[in-house]
Order: sequence, then structure tokens, then C-alpha cells
Amino acid sequence: MPVKVSVIVPVYNPGAYIEDCIASLQRQSLPPDEYEVIYVDDGSTDATPARLDALAAEDPRVRVIHQENSGWSGKPRNVGIEASRGEFVMFVDNDDYLGDEALERMYDYGVAHGADVVVGKMAGRNRGVPVELFRRNHPRATVENAPLIDSLTPHKMFRRAFLDRIGLRFPEGRRRLEDHVFVAEAFLRADNVSVLSDYVCYYHVRRDDASNAGFQRFDPVGYFANLREALDVVERHTEPGPVRDRLFRRWLRVEMVERLRGRRLLVLPDDYRRELFAEIHKVVVERFGPGVAAGLQPTQQVVAALTAADRYDDVVAFAEWEAGVAPKTAPGGVTWDGGTLRIGFTAEYASSGEPMTFPADAARTPLEDTPKDVREAVAWVEAETAARFGQATADLLLRERASAAQYFQPVQLTRETVPVGDGERVRLVLRATAAVDPSALPGDGVWDAVVRVRLGGWTKECRLGPAPRASRPAPHAALVRGRPVLPYWTEPHGNLSLDAGVRGRRLGLGRAEPTDATVSGDRLRALLPLHVPGDTGVRLRLTAGGRSVEVSGTLSPAPGEGRALLTATLPSARARGVWRAALCLAPDAAEPRFTGLPFALRGGRGARGGVVRVVPVPRPGPARRLVRRARRVLAAARHRVTSAGR
Repeated sequence: MPVKVSVIVPVYNPGAYIEDCIASLQRQSLPPDEYEVIYVDDGSTDATPARLDALAAEDPRVRVIHQENSGWSGKPRNVGIEASRGEFVMFVDNDDYLGDEALERMYDYGVAHGADVVVGKMAGRNRGVPVELFRRNHPRATVENAPLIDSLTPHKMFRRAFLDRIGLRFPEGRRRLEDHVFVAEAFLRADNVSVLSDYVCYYHVRRDDASNAGFQRFDPVGYFANLREALDVVERHTEPGPVRDRLFRRWLRVEMVERLRGRRLLVLPDDYRRELFAEIHKVVVERFGPGVAAGLQPTQQVVAALTAADRYDDVVAFAEWEAGVAPKTAPGGVTWDGGTLRIGFTAEYASSGEPMTFPADAARTPLEDTPKDVREAVAWVEAETAARFGQATADLLLRERASAAQYFQPVQLTRETVPVGDGERVRLVLRATAAVDPSALPGDGVWDAVVRVRLGGWTKECRLGPAPRASRPAPHAALVRGRPVLPYWTEPHGNLSLDAGVRGRRLGLGRAEPTDATVSGDRLRALLPLHVPGDTGVRLRLTAGGRSVEVSGTLSPAPGEGRALLTATLPSARARGVWRAALCLAPDAAEPRFTGLPFALRGGRGARGGVVRVVPVPRPGPARRLVRRARRVLAAARHRVTSAGR
């Protein structure tokens, strides 16, 4: 069959970091004969060349090309393009990895919408990735109707015929931002770009030692010379006006202004940040007209204006003021409403830990003149932030702890100005309620609640918390469409997280009392501390002396918050002895898991095969307790050894 996708991986001394990349490419759901993987070894000096050659000998999907070191990723990618046989090419870095269904989903989505470029949702493992772009799917995206320009890394799928038709290849040699030049031109010349946002396709990883090429300190002169090449691409393919200004604004904001703000600037040595500032100043005055900076948020406008005026000391002073600004959240109610978890919270910005205040009667005023000093700059930012309060937003994202995959949750938002003192200043408070459908989460695991607050030029994130221990809402676990979910507060920080697929003791069924269970004839009824939105089928397992029997049961909503009624018909033949009870909440799962209940059933002699009573679960004897303790100690020791080897 023809090859649908050629995956091109430039490789240079990744060491063990390439293993996740290799494994993810071997796990792809796309049939093996429909894709190929081309590793282009750019003169690696570690054991990677031998590792890849052995892989190619075992896997017919894999090809390896060895070449002398070229200095950067541009040439290896170009070599991979020329060697590719696929309808599309997909670029993956050697320390990143793909979601298991990435190639299949991106290819199908691209073909369905006739795309020349397919952008798959990204997750950042300890590094930033675009967020706003992936709020929803964009089957037909352009630089005008979607924030495409925020995603300039090459980790996308490109139609090979499109690249050949326009003659697009990466700049080569020892340089930076070759991906900006390539991707910007692709976006501007493609017949269609499709953005797939409902599945995490690409995991962008920062190495534990931060040795990724993109994290190394760069030479400002060379870096901004390369940046000018990306600006040249925009000028060649756009006319002067709002669209060009909006595209240029991306480089001004991300590559220049943000490098000169807050702690990001202050952690740099003074000599390096002076050199950085000098090169940024040159680009700003050479290439950007007034319409570029005018579209920035207030804080960003101030930094851009001070930079254009060549006022390095004021930029540093403004960064020192901004360094203390951070979002602050306060959790509200956390309650189940049917199968939806409703999470209330407030959010605002604080400075040095104290809520920020702003002028009560502020009006928007263009920044026509550069502020004469930092005091005036701060006053303008405060007034402009208050005047734009109607544009402020607070979003709730659920971020999977292991993979960093994240998803926006629906939020209802109100904005409130809270007078302070004599009323001349106010706090700007965002009140929100998020509606979380746990069944929509793409997988089990721990999902951390993260609040993203946009106000006055600050777009920052923080965990939802901390919640004071005395006032924390304590929602029960819930069973939603066969998935057990536990909202809980982390220790010791008191932030909100969700454990999807929770099982065992964390499920909380052990809080039930034996007196909550009764048997009448052959009917078992038990109240359990669990929220269920409606009648749900479960399985009950009874075990005694190595024998077990399973019966169907039903969980139904019961009066009282977070309570469910378990009903089941017991087997007609009931032997003597103590039968331990365990419950499977997802009986249709591929691997059903049972959780022990805090009561047992004792069978005795009597009519119809025996009388059943509810009794506490028998405690294990001393010998069994000793064996269990030894097993826990051994398991902990193995975990420490495994962790030390990572």
C-alpha cells in the first residue's frame, strides 16, 4: 500500500531521551505498512547511531540516514524530506514523542479537509506550548481567523506535494529559528491549514537536565539576524496593514517583549541582558511601525515603548515591579450535580502576595508618549487594566499530571469590582463556576485543576488552591458513566485535583459502616459513600475459603449528599462461613477491578440453605499481618531502587 505518512526525526546525541520517541512511533495506531520513520543522524557521537541501525534491522518501517554534523536541525529535516515516500511528512524531535493515535488522526483530519498543513494539539512536559490555539478544532484555519502564528515549531504534518510545489525547505547550517522561516511561509501559502485540538498528538518535552538545543543560551546578534528572516517571509507574502501588523506582533511579543519582562529578564547576568536588550532595540526601531505595538496588552506596550526609546534601566525597573505579580485563586463550592462536577472559584492578581488594587474610575487612554519614568508607566498600566476589565477572563483547565495533556472546561464568569478603603481604588475579582464532565476526560489518571487568568497584559496560570483545611469542601467520589472519579485536595498544599479511575482505599467505600448494610431474605441493601447520577449496574463478588461467586447489582441515588444504595440478589445456595464482599464499579471494562467493602456476610444453617447476617470484615491474624507488612516493605524497597535508576 502507498505510504500515508513519513515521520522525519533529526537526531543528534539524544542518549536515552530518544527511547520515548522510538516507543511512541512503534505504537502508532496507523497500520504499519501505511507509515515510515526516517531517522536522520546528524553526526551523533554517542551510542545512538548503533541503536538506530539495530532498530532498522528489526523494523521494516524504519530507515536511518547518517551524515556529518550540519550544526542544526534544518539540513537533517531536508534530507528526510527528500528521502520520504509519504503523502504527508511529519516532523518529530528526538527527545519528544507522539500520542498513540497521532498519525492516524492527523492524516485522516488532513485528508478530510484538504489540508496542506495539519497542526495537532500539543502538550508541554515542563515547557510551554500554545494554549489558545487548541481551545477547539479549526478545520479551515488561517492566520486571520485563528492564532496559528502562535505555533511556529515544525512539529506538524505537511503535504509533501505542497512542499515540492512551492519549493519550501528549511534554512540550513548553524543557526536559530529555521522553523519560524519554514512554518510561517507554509501558513501563508497553504490552501488550507487544519488544527486538530480534541486529541493530544505531540508531547513537547524538556529534558531533566534542560539540555534541549532550544534551551541553550543564544548569541543575540545571530538570533535576531535569523528572526529578521522570518519577518522577511511575512513581508513577502502580506501587504502593509492590520494583518501584517498582527503577524509581526507575535515576534515582538514572544521573542522580544516577553524576554524583557519580570523574572525572565532579572535572572540573566547584567552583561548578557544588556546585549539582549541592544539587539531587541535594533529590531524594534528597524522593523515595527506603531500599529504593531499598539495591539499589545498594557504591560507589553510599556515594555515595547521603553525598549524603542532605548531605556534599559527603566525596562529593568519595570521588570522588578512585574516580578511580584502573580494570580491568586480561592476555591468555592465543589459539588456533584448529576454527572457534572461544579467547581466554584474566584481569581485576581496579587503583588507580593497582597491583592492588587486599581483606579475605580479609569478610562482607556492610548499610550501615545513613552512614560517618563516607571512610576508613570505603572500608573498607566493600572488605569488601562481597570478600563479593560470587561475583557478579563478566568479559565479552568484540567491537566493530566503524568503527560501534561490539558483541556479547557466550560466556565460561567462574572466580573466584580470590590471597593477598597475610601472607594477610590478597587480590586478586580473574577468569579467563575466550571462544569466538569469527568466522562469526557480522555483517560484515567490524576488531573490537576489549573486556573488561567488573563488581565491587563498578564496571562498566568496557577493551581486552584490553596483551600484552608477547615473550610475545604469535601465531595465524595462519584461513579459517572462507569468511571469512578474522586475530587480531592492535595497535601500539604491544598490544591484541587481529580483522580479519574480511582480504586482501592482512595475510593472511600471503607467509610461505610457494617450497620449501613442489611439482608432480608435473599436481598442485600447497603448504603455506600458514593455519588451516582442514576441507576448504574455493578458486580458484587463474595469470597470465602478460596471460593468466590459473582452476582449483578445496582447502585441507585440515595437520600443525602454523596450516598448510593447498593441492591443485589444473593445466591440461593449460601454456604456456611464468612464471605468477604467486593464491588466492581465498571463491570464492562476490559480488566474489571474489585474494591473491598467494609462488611462481610456470614452464612449459617436454616431454611432454604442458610441464614445470612452482615458482620464486620474479620481482621487478619498476627501471621498474616506480618506477611502483609513484609510485602509492603519489599514493594517500597523495589520502588526506591526503580526510582533511583530513572
